Amino acid sequence: MRHRHLSTLALALGIAVLLDVLRVWLPSVITLFGRAAETPAELLGAFALGWFLLALAAPALVRRIGARPVGLVAAGVLAAARLALTAQPGGPAQLWLACAGLLAGLVWLTATAASVPRPVTGLALGLAGNAVGHALLGTEDLVWRGGVPAWTLSALLVLAFLAASTAERTTGAGELSPAGADEGVAAATSGRTRTPGRRAWLLCGPALVLAGQVALAPALWSAAAGTGSPDFPGLARPGGAAVPGALAVLLFLASALFRVPARPARVLWPAMLFAGSVLFVTGLLVPAYLLTAAGLGGCLALTDAAAGDDRAAGTDDDGGRAGARRGRAAALGMLVFAVATVAYYAAYDVGYPNWWAPVATAVLVAVVAAGAPRQADPALPAPVRVTVLAGLTALAGLGAALHVPPAQARPTTAPAAVRVAAYNIRMGFGLDGRLDLDALARELRGADIVLLSEVDRGWWLNGGHDTLGSLARRLEMPYVFAPAADPVWGDAVLSRFPVRSGQTRRLTAHGAPTGAQALGVTLDLGGRELAVVATHLQPPPGRDPVEQAREVAAFAGRYAAGRPLVLGGDLNTEPADPAFAEFTRAGLVDALAPARPLRTSPADDPRTQIDHVFVSPGLTATEVRAPRTEASDHLPVTLTVTLP
Repeated sequence: MRHRHLSTLALALGIAVLLDVLRVWLPSVITLFGRAAETPAELLGAFALGWFLLALAAPALVRRIGARPVGLVAAGVLAAARLALTAQPGGPAQLWLACAGLLAGLVWLTATAASVPRPVTGLALGLAGNAVGHALLGTEDLVWRGGVPAWTLSALLVLAFLAASTAERTTGAGELSPAGADEGVAAATSGRTRTPGRRAWLLCGPALVLAGQVALAPALWSAAAGTGSPDFPGLARPGGAAVPGALAVLLFLASALFRVPARPARVLWPAMLFAGSVLFVTGLLVPAYLLTAAGLGGCLALTDAAAGDDRAAGTDDDGGRAGARRGRAAALGMLVFAVATVAYYAAYDVGYPNWWAPVATAVLVAVVAAGAPRQADPALPAPVRVTVLAGLTALAGLGAALHVPPAQARPTTAPAAVRVAAYNIRMGFGLDGRLDLDALARELRGADIVLLSEVDRGWWLNGGHDTLGSLARRLEMPYVFAPAADPVWGDAVLSRFPVRSGQTRRLTAHGAPTGAQALGVTLDLGGRELAVVATHLQPPPGRDPVEQAREVAAFAGRYAAGRPLVLGGDLNTEPADPAFAEFTRAGLVDALAPARPLRTSPADDPRTQIDHVFVSPGLTATEVRAPRTEASDHLPVTLTVTLP
């Protein structure tokens, strides 16, 4: 490989490794340091932002010691942390390993910025390649998997990153020849202060958050495959994500690696990025991620260093000032990444509008890109770009096609009884902070109808996993999903029986920071219909969720319309509380009464009864259990419901 392409390869591989670490660090901060909202949101945010503020010292370190030694050491620590996380430590060890890996990654990024003036191609390939790998793995990263295959692939990725980084630093790829250095000094002494590459490095952090949250998020591709109809929300369509997912990768890479004439590009790409971010917060997911993918790739391309400026930008002119400027830009860009991520998701703990966070991030990228000087020619030859574009697009489509939701069940003879489970799954993370969907599936296996709370279908804060899709494939059960907090976080119903119709109602917040909804689904039990309602009540601070309970009870009664009804979920209320009484006042029966007290939270020391199932009169509940497990911070409740 030619030396000038080694820096591109090393950057692409490093971005992929850093994203793997981020997908562990982000949920570890929430589940381990935050302990599922037990830690004050202000302290949680300060802890998260502190690591990025600490990384602001990295440019000075690079300036004093040099980009090569700092970059090599940081790459080694990043790689070691990535492999150590694959060992599945869980608990505090996982949190601090992820923190060490994150900080090393930020320092590595700063050192790389000091010596690489044209990062756009490497950044684009790293983002797209990581997204494709995420899709091929069904959004369950290698770091959460054990066994020989996961270790082998993890080791290959890390070794390739280290080999490319070592070769790039050893050969001086990305550095200047003496002639180039002379030109850089001449440019500096002549008063020329422009630093090509600085804008691109500044956009590295915002690009990571927009790609992970919207543009290149395979879990979002899967979540968007539901119908989204108010009359029948969230019914998954097998194979519905394959083509749009592949198209997102195609649009992103095409706009990043190929050039549109500068004058229309400065309007087209920023406009598409802004439109995509707005559509995301309004819930129109498919056009949102397609427009964001194209706009993000195009905006990155606009910041590619202009031809003829590369040498002046890459030299250590003025004692390394150009490299220092790029390093500071990279560190500041990652601080923007942290602020945007924390600002968006902290709203669900603190309670404020958060739609502005992705929109403001997109506006920042658009403004920086639109004001950039002229673009350079693409860094890679056209045949290489075409090959990479075609290969990654095909793999993205394959990844989306391989992990499809189970097909709808066919009608069967009417059963005399059905097995029901209700479970708050905490986005798939156990008390040890690890994503363990196998443990969740073990607790739910054997159920005919499953009501899930805290279902995550692509929250970047939790690593961007489609928890629902992965769990449904393990259980071989089709599902219906309804958003509550934003388009990819909410509640779900899984069923072995055919789903005939559905309806959702958003609940009034009444002062609670996190959104809530009630999902009604009609199941065909061999010619007989059963109405099922799944919900997760969100109590206002220091209050019982009595108003939401009243709304859900009224909705359930209207939706059932005289049909047998099962209602359940994490209701955040105890049997003696006013909110609980709203359900019994509506004529529903406490299905868990035979086993009271049935404590379900916290999972390691159950003290409260806040997960419930109610049934309509005429249905009989038996075999009520809350099996002990630490696969979530709640215990599941399971029961057999005998039909009249």
